[in-house]
Amino acid sequence: MPELPEVETMRKGIAGALGSRVVKVRPLPCRKKPLAMNASWRRISKQLQQRRITAVGRHGKRIILSFDQEWSLIIEPRMTGLMLVDEPPTQEHLRFELELEGTDCDRIAYWDRRGLGQIFLLDQKGLAAYLSPDRIGPDALDITSDQLANNLRRRKIAVKVGLLDQKAVAGVGNIYASEILHLAGIDPRKRCQRISRKHWCVIHEKMLLVLETAIRHEGSTLSDGTYRNALNDPGSYQNQHRVYDREGLGCPTCQSADVKRIVQSQRSTFYCGHCQKR
Repeated sequence: MPELPEVETMRKGIAGALGSRVVKVRPLPCRKKPLAMNASWRRISKQLQQRRITAVGRHGKRIILSFDQEWSLIIEPRMTGLMLVDEPPTQEHLRFELELEGTDCDRIAYWDRRGLGQIFLLDQKGLAAYLSPDRIGPDALDITSDQLANNLRRRKIAVKVGLLDQKAVAGVGNIYASEILHLAGIDPRKRCQRISRKHWCVIHEKMLLVLETAIRHEGSTLSDGTYRNALNDPGSYQNQHRVYDREGLGCPTCQSADVKRIVQSQRSTFYCGHCQKR
């Protein structure tokens, strides 16, 4: 968390900065864990100041700000990072701001309670290497069913674990993997190599359905309340969850069994044993 729908919601929330010019890069004093970065704030400021934002993009769980088609700033929000244009949840966890001019968006701020986010300043060559297929798979909204199947169908791992592999498909995380497999009617413990091409098509179809619907609802804000959109408002897709974090509650799909919870690769998986027969 945040996963693709939350990061895409952030991207949309700051998209108004497109075309603006960077007046100042302002790192903010924070006594919490520092962010992982590949460059100093001094170097980031030197390269970005007075440049225009020429693209506000995203790949998987990463936001990509492009400047004058020469430099890019990659923001990986990880567990608790937020991109904001409004007031933050707290002042003490603000990490940096971009002061802007030229559009209605006069600032972009990054907030991170746990400090697990990462920041990368990259030139064009560095960006190409960063987004190399050897490091990151196709975005979950762009991948084809054939690509998804080819990336996973020979592997012996459980399909739920496979969907979390960012080299296979970028953007799906723990929440949405459970939701996707529930709608697809596939047991999360089933090995990838035992899933037919037909069922990979079903998984792909449900993946697009779940992710696009979650984006329309501006993502999922869980009980800890950490995730917020760029205006510091909660998402609402958590109200649409069928299985995630619903252990012991009735399955809304079949209405004849309770949702179960298991642990896979040290993460909770939720599913319905009736809808997702092994």
